[in-house]
Amino acid sequence: MCRQVFGFRLAMIALAAPAALLNAAPGLSARLVAAAVLVTFMGSYVLFRDWERFGPLLLRHPTLLAADTLFGALLLVSAGPDTTLAYVSVCTPLLAGLVYGWRGAGCFASLQGLILVTVYASSKDLHPTVAEALLLPGLCVVTGAMGVTLRNLMLRFGAATQALTTVQARLAATEAVSAERARLAREMHDSVAKTLHGVALAADSLATSAGAAHTDPARIRQQADLVARSARRAAAESRELLADLRRQETPDHGTDVMAELAARTADFSTRTGVPATYHPTGDHTLPPLPPPVARQLLTIATEAMENAHRHASPTRVDVSGGVEGDLLRITVYDDGRGLPHDLTLEQLRRAGHFGLVGMVERAAALGARIRIGRGDHPKGTEVRLELPLATIREEAA
Repeated sequence: MCRQVFGFRLAMIALAAPAALLNAAPGLSARLVAAAVLVTFMGSYVLFRDWERFGPLLLRHPTLLAADTLFGALLLVSAGPDTTLAYVSVCTPLLAGLVYGWRGAGCFASLQGLILVTVYASSKDLHPTVAEALLLPGLCVVTGAMGVTLRNLMLRFGAATQALTTVQARLAATEAVSAERARLAREMHDSVAKTLHGVALAADSLATSAGAAHTDPARIRQQADLVARSARRAAAESRELLADLRRQETPDHGTDVMAELAARTADFSTRTGVPATYHPTGDHTLPPLPPPVARQLLTIATEAMENAHRHASPTRVDVSGGVEGDLLRITVYDDGRGLPHDLTLEQLRRAGHFGLVGMVERAAALGARIRIGRGDHPKGTEVRLELPLATIREEAA
């Protein structure tokens, strides 16, 4: 706003300078008027161009504006109050109101009004009425009040903007905390919680075998080994989860998702006894992916296999993965009983079944598209995950 005031002053001074120089008496008077034109014009130009740099100096030293007002008065006396230079005098109280508030506006409006009245009184060529003589001084008072009003409005707007920024920062922090809590819930559900559930089942089976009338030492040893392996796996998953929480966002190495997917498929078949096979599809030459991306993809595929084992009673599970066109596509299909037709994510969330909900949330976090249904099969369930390669490149960058 102050810069615009100085821009207006520049235009008015440039228009009135010729009249001021022509009306000045030759000799010292003409040189004083020329100096006043130069000082007021250059001062206005500097403040118009670099207000951020020189504005604080004007704010700290009101005497600078007073000196500028006196130089402008010299021009006003020479050019006359009936020229465009009279509008420059109106700018001074407006600027004082913007910069200094009520006190500054009152002081400079009074000073500028006194100068204008003195110029009218000393002019021999002009014979204004009382109303005409008081018009510009009254206008100075009005512009000073306008400057103060604009100052208060801008200060209130700045305070409101700062408050809004604070609220937005708090909301962003709250959303970040909520997102992190949801992520931790997914990680715990998809890793440690499932493994501990398996440990409990294996321990129950061991207790049943040990309490039977005729115990089989080999079977008890096998079940005890299963409990030990499951417990070690839960500990490993806990360490992996803790390491993932401390891991930097820019890891030094990538993960071969296709090889890891084949290994997890084989491990699933060994643990559960459900025949599971992995088939590479499309272009299998996929470069290593950033660990955060690979972790999400593999967790979705693993959760799809575990859901099939726990809920669908399948006779086989087929897993495929590869690059097809500009998409990385991973598919998990089981020939089990399939999903109910009217099942929704909200129903699963209310019932406390967070497996499918977590898969959808993970896919959304990656920018991937996930489809859960029969697909092209007459029965069973197919989970198809499609991730654009452009998203992977952006994550790697």
